[in-house]
Amino acid sequence: MNRITRTLSLFVALLLSAAVSVPPGHAAAQKTLILATTTSTQDSGLLDVLIPVFERQSGYFVKTISVGSGQAMKMGERGEADVLLVHSPDSEKDFVAKGFGVNRRLVMHNDFIILGPANDPARIRTVKSAAEALKAVARSGSLFMSRGDNSGTHAKEKGLWKGAGVAPEGQKWYQQTGLGMGETLNVAAEKKGYVLADRGTYLALDKKARLGLEILVAGEPKLLNIYHVIEVNPAKWPKVNSAGARAFGDFMVSRKAQDVVRTFGKKEFGSPLFFPDAGKKPESLGL
Repeated sequence: MNRITRTLSLFVALLLSAAVSVPPGHAAAQKTLILATTTSTQDSGLLDVLIPVFERQSGYFVKTISVGSGQAMKMGERGEADVLLVHSPDSEKDFVAKGFGVNRRLVMHNDFIILGPANDPARIRTVKSAAEALKAVARSGSLFMSRGDNSGTHAKEKGLWKGAGVAPEGQKWYQQTGLGMGETLNVAAEKKGYVLADRGTYLALDKKARLGLEILVAGEPKLLNIYHVIEVNPAKWPKVNSAGARAFGDFMVSRKAQDVVRTFGKKEFGSPLFFPDAGKKPESLGL
């Protein structure tokens, strides 16, 4: 009996030791993935379709934090996210070059558009470029709503103003919301102002709310809106869920995800809200 008792005691001790070696919640934490992404992927509804597919396939639970691309990358710099889905190419390259991100991969694109009220007080409907449109807005003193939030859209807008040779900061007609794309569109609609937006968010929101804003400038190569997935560098932040980040990145460039991107919005709007780009050479998109 003593030998049996000793054997049982040893067995129980081993079980207890194994239990102690795994901190409470550790396994659950390893199955939670923090995705920092731009508001356009959330506001358009694309993530509502993609995330459940990834979760079922991988077993990970995705905690999505929808902010501007700039804020998403700041989270990555602080190790507060595991993986990013963003659309600010110049800032992304800098993020990776500084060692904060790895394995940056091309996922998809749509385009930016300049919207405005139907009466078009700045008369930009017939201009040939975004630069001409912004110059006309400035000359007329017509209201322009900016996100002003260091997002990918805000970065694109600032680049377009610079290209037009206009410095809008401090002008009465130039107002910054500090909000995401959907909320900024609502403010622009209420105040009947001009605004730069990504097509996907505009179409998704306009279908629900009938904003009263019209697409006045579109189709210029400079207005291309390109998204990449980037894993936060585990060498910089060892506690990030690098396995989950890699799994999400692999999923976003997989055939299954790219097929979702290819068809998302087609039934509702007659054309997709995004276009899949995984595997393409960046040069083919003018990068």
